[in-house]
Amino acid sequence: MAHETTETSEKDITTNWISSSRFLFYLHVFCILAFVLGGCYKLYNHRYLGKPDVEVQKSSQYTPEYK
Repeated sequence: MAHETTETSEKDITTNWISSSRFLFYLHVFCILAFVLGGCYKLYNHRYLGKPDVEVQKSSQYTPEYK
């Protein structure tokens, strides 16, 4: 009977601190990696695509042209 409780307590995350700390470490690494990759993907989707063609008034150019 004692062997049975020891076997189940080794698999329990609340009693076996070595396996639970390993699990929590890998969980933190996975979460950080997911946030970093998600942020990189979001920045890639909202990247600057280049200079837009904006029509500037003739009077506000470097060499203005007036009517």
